[in-house]
Amino acid sequence: MALEKKWIVKEPGNPALVRQLVAELGIDNALANLLVQRNVKDFAQAKSFFRPQLENLHDPFLMKDMDKAVKRLDRAIRESEKILVYGDYDVDGTTAVALVYSFLRKGTPMVSYYIPDRYTEGYGISYIGIDAAAEEGCTLIIALDCGIKATEKVEYARHKGIDFIICDHHLPADELPQAVAVLDPKRNDCHYPFDELSGCGVGFKLLQAFCMSRNIPLTELYPFLDLVVVSIASDLVSITGENRILAHYGLKQINEAPRKGLHSIIKLAGLEKHQITVDDIVFKIGPRINAAGRMESGKMAVDLLISRTDDDASQIGNTINDHNDDRKNIDRKITAEALDMVRDMPGLKDKKSTVVYNPKWHKGVVGIVASRLVENYYRPTIVLTKSNGFITGSARSIPGFDLYEAIENCSDLLENFGGHMYAAGLTMKEERYQEFCQRFEDIVAEKVTEEMLTPLESIDTYIEFRQITPKFFRLLKQFQPFGPGNLSPVFVTENVYDNGNGRLVGSDSGHLKLELIQEDEPYRPISAIAFNQSEHFEHMHNGNPVDICYSVAENYYRGIANIQLRIKDIKTRDVIV
Repeated sequence: MALEKKWIVKEPGNPALVRQLVAELGIDNALANLLVQRNVKDFAQAKSFFRPQLENLHDPFLMKDMDKAVKRLDRAIRESEKILVYGDYDVDGTTAVALVYSFLRKGTPMVSYYIPDRYTEGYGISYIGIDAAAEEGCTLIIALDCGIKATEKVEYARHKGIDFIICDHHLPADELPQAVAVLDPKRNDCHYPFDELSGCGVGFKLLQAFCMSRNIPLTELYPFLDLVVVSIASDLVSITGENRILAHYGLKQINEAPRKGLHSIIKLAGLEKHQITVDDIVFKIGPRINAAGRMESGKMAVDLLISRTDDDASQIGNTINDHNDDRKNIDRKITAEALDMVRDMPGLKDKKSTVVYNPKWHKGVVGIVASRLVENYYRPTIVLTKSNGFITGSARSIPGFDLYEAIENCSDLLENFGGHMYAAGLTMKEERYQEFCQRFEDIVAEKVTEEMLTPLESIDTYIEFRQITPKFFRLLKQFQPFGPGNLSPVFVTENVYDNGNGRLVGSDSGHLKLELIQEDEPYRPISAIAFNQSEHFEHMHNGNPVDICYSVAENYYRGIANIQLRIKDIKTRDVIV
């Protein structure tokens, strides 16, 4: 049963600006309001929003240290130095490695790649990885989606005659690694105009700068945008500004000419005949790529993404898909165990945080389990297991609460930690566990507010079903790509009924499949799906009215697309007697 949500309706856009856009664009008032809410105020801004242009990407040399990075990379290639492309084992890291490795491979054979083992090396740059680079004779490591806090390891590499170029997007510490170049738009001294790039996005900017320095046409980079959009979607970075441009053209690439490895995953996910969206990447493509690093090795994901033959892509894709099935089974089992553990906690109602630990849990899925617990209990949550003699795991937060800051306040109890406001990873000695749990709870209790602990549903505007025409939906689709910073609009329609054809669906009958009507148009039902909201079935099946908040989407059935409402929440009205 879903938690009770508080609906928060956004302030409507400036009426004068809304009227102006209605007149200039010839669109529905509700759509014009959505644009104004997204800070689109005139025809020129609307054109830029709906038609992003690659020539509007920022100059990569505006990023601090970019000139140093390009000079060092250029020298390595001219002097035939061995280059190691090093990245994290998640989707952002593996797409970044596939991007940079594949592009550099076109210009030099002296390049290889490395993904650390999640279980033996952990997140980020490792001593094992540096030693492997030294044994190969590498003199330059390009670190992607990691490295911003690897001060000691970069120094260790320097003593072995290895330089670093760091391409990261995580928050830096006070002291930066002594690398040849540290590319990170979140550096305090970096004045790059956009600081929400993914790790793969920072890698793309490095290659963009390299192309500019060598007068290589930027069109050489565009086929790699399918990798960039997979990273943007999977890492949940803001799809605004430069990311909107990259995501727009990345989706175009992945729909028209995806690389062989991605095409293999697209087929396995049942998306071959669909117009692929950010949601498809988040829920179907990304998890499969991630499963390689969770269940075996992130290197397998890179092997897939750089596949040159259909046979290789198919074989690796099938293996990764099997890993994803295993991951889902383990995920379900551990989630059930964690939920039982939380339900049995003494003083559960008074706790402001959730921390659970089981040394037998699979390290590869604890982040997913943490997200599930947040969905159920809506508190800052940490799920821990044991690996290599240490307690280690993942943390997830709720909107408005800075999880990273809370964990940072416990840093003296930790061996290692990293992340951002809403997600983090951490490692500690076993004897520190109880003290950590208590301090983390105290910090959360001090800083979290009751408002933060109440699930919110942000509503864009109220509409009537009669407004949801084919033209309305066609224009609404042009607001894509949706994601953080440009979420799929959420509407409220009041006083709606099921027409009698509603039913429970899903393996556990946990979802509602509905055909909804309003009183003024009883013969024009609209299809809707409400996941995990079966508790409303009896009320609606008896013909009682409800208010719904929802996004408008497409549902594919036998290759045919139809409008479908994706219901986020249902509020019951007075029962008709």
